[in-house]
Amino acid sequence: MTLREYAVKSWHRPSTRHRYLGAAAAAFGLVASLLTAGPAIASPDPGNGRESRPVTEAQKTEVQDAIDSGDIPGVDQVVHSDNVTHLANIPKQALKGTNSDLAFQGKYAFAGNYDGFVIFDVSDPKRPKTVSQVLCPGAQNDVAVSGDLLILSTDSSRSDNSCNSTTQPASEKSSWEGIKVFDISDKRNPRYVAAVETACGSHTHTLVPDRKDVYVYVSSYAPSAAFPDCQPPHDGISIVKVPRANPEKSAVVDFPVLFPDGGNPGDDSKPDMVPTTGCHDITAFPKLKLAAGACMGDGILLDIADPAAPKVIDRVEDLENFSFWHSATFNQRGDKVVFTDELGGGGAATCNAEVGPDRGADGIYDITGKGKHRKLVFRSYFKIPRHQADTENCVAHNGSLIPVKGRDIMVQAWYQGGVSIWDFTDSSRPKEIGYFERGPLSTDRLVGGGSWSAYYYNGHIYSNDMAKGFDVLKIDDRRTDGAERVRLRELNVQTQPDYR
Repeated sequence: MTLREYAVKSWHRPSTRHRYLGAAAAAFGLVASLLTAGPAIASPDPGNGRESRPVTEAQKTEVQDAIDSGDIPGVDQVVHSDNVTHLANIPKQALKGTNSDLAFQGKYAFAGNYDGFVIFDVSDPKRPKTVSQVLCPGAQNDVAVSGDLLILSTDSSRSDNSCNSTTQPASEKSSWEGIKVFDISDKRNPRYVAAVETACGSHTHTLVPDRKDVYVYVSSYAPSAAFPDCQPPHDGISIVKVPRANPEKSAVVDFPVLFPDGGNPGDDSKPDMVPTTGCHDITAFPKLKLAAGACMGDGILLDIADPAAPKVIDRVEDLENFSFWHSATFNQRGDKVVFTDELGGGGAATCNAEVGPDRGADGIYDITGKGKHRKLVFRSYFKIPRHQADTENCVAHNGSLIPVKGRDIMVQAWYQGGVSIWDFTDSSRPKEIGYFERGPLSTDRLVGGGSWSAYYYNGHIYSNDMAKGFDVLKIDDRRTDGAERVRLRELNVQTQPDYR
């Protein structure tokens, strides 16, 4: 198959599903180091990604041939559909680590980075400005905000809970992982106020806000046997209660078991399939008292009527195509869930003809039934229809809804596959309606980079590119008309708002 034939290949085929039904103390840290920021810059910085791996001579030749023929863009070249405009880019500044997740509040965007987090003023999306940069190393540093609080995930073994900590082996008894709590009432001077150690750290987290307290669902899992706290039976999530009035009293209040049978055990004949040893990400829909969990080898639907005691309603596995259940997004009505498969862990080239359209893709599920009898029913896969080079890491990653009345439209990051805007109103026939991407970072090595998170907030799309920095996009398409009239005071994508 030629690259061009691949690009126009039909991507969607139904498939059989297998169903299973299922039923640390707070510690103060040191004040974060604040770094002053320079002005916003409108041109990208060539920066580096998080890893570099060699490819074969044949792959190098294919990449260059594809660029020369116009099948894929050239190194660092920006391309996009006619309905998407690239408004601005702020390259990485003082924080040189990998960029990660995003959150929003008022006129501010909060961008995670493996070295800490950055606060941007996006009141003028064409000219975003850096407000402050907080140095506080600890992967992944996913962020979420609620009122005057910012929560930061630490999922790497640290010497202590301070922002001056260093890496050390997880086997060390003094090692620390968990969540950190900052007071962001002064955006120019965020203040570190508390830390909570959690079992296996915090790879990601999800807020379920209440008036007096914020409940934090902490997702973590076992990447390898080198992390003893993460090994089976690490079969649940940590729930941390953060009192708004006294965040220094934040503490773990429970560790509910979500997989009493241990979860998906994996399959030795399918080495890409990851067994379940925890959850990667959970999206809560507080208005509907529902949550959807992407838990390595399993997808689950949760009842969160009691935020401190979530209960599993339904559980599904994709033994044919899904490798790693990574994240989840509800539609506006809450009768569909989009689960993503992060085949290759985000570090592999999977958007190619060899891997095909059904792996490293989104799985679209309808929610049928009512109450505790609700079921997740598979409908189709979605994967970007644009060929990516063997030197580009590309797979389904973080995205959010574009709140269009009567339609289900989503914007989504695909690492070096860029940003995709796609319509899944018909669950069985999803289709891409717009995109933005850069060419490969390299033609002779696989260098990790691309969009980690791409989210729609108050009329614009914001993308945190692992290597290139913070991007602002605008979509102008009749199918998204009306979305810009929906205005939010706050957005944590893993805490889905009721756009209606």
